[in-house]
This record gives sequence, C-alpha cells and structure tokens, in this order.
Amino acid sequence: MGKLIFTDRAWNEYLYWQQQDKKTLKRINSLLKDIDRGSFEGIGKPEPLKNHEGFWSRRIDDYNRLVCQVSDG
Repeated sequence: MGKLIFTDRAWNEYLYWQQQDKKTLKRINSLLKDIDRGSFEGIGKPEPLKNHEGFWSRRIDDYNRLVCQVSDG
C-alpha cells in the first residue's frame, strides 16, 4: 500500500464519518483502496479537476466527493 497523507480538514472529516455513518465510511475506504491501486479508472467515476492540475475527484455519494492528488514519490 502506498502512503496516504491527509490534510487536517480531510482527516477531521474522515474521523467524522467513522462516528456518523459506517456506510459512507465503508465507501470512502473502498475509494482509498482503489486509488492505492494506482489507476485513474475504477469506482467513484474518477475525473481530473479542471482548475487544479494533478488533482482528481471521485464520488462518495450524490453530494460528497473525495479529492486526491496522486504522486510517484
């Protein structure tokens, strides 16, 4: 598994989902595992963010998105 680095805000939101909604947390964990596989395809309809080069978005649900930046090092 690669190294995951959360921003402070992202980590706080991750902790929130751990307490509030196990179904959403399971979806987030599935997305993180899929991202770790290193592809820009897969679950959550991955798409690059138009105005933020190097950042990608995946759908958690109809309202929430997981935004990530993937690096080689």
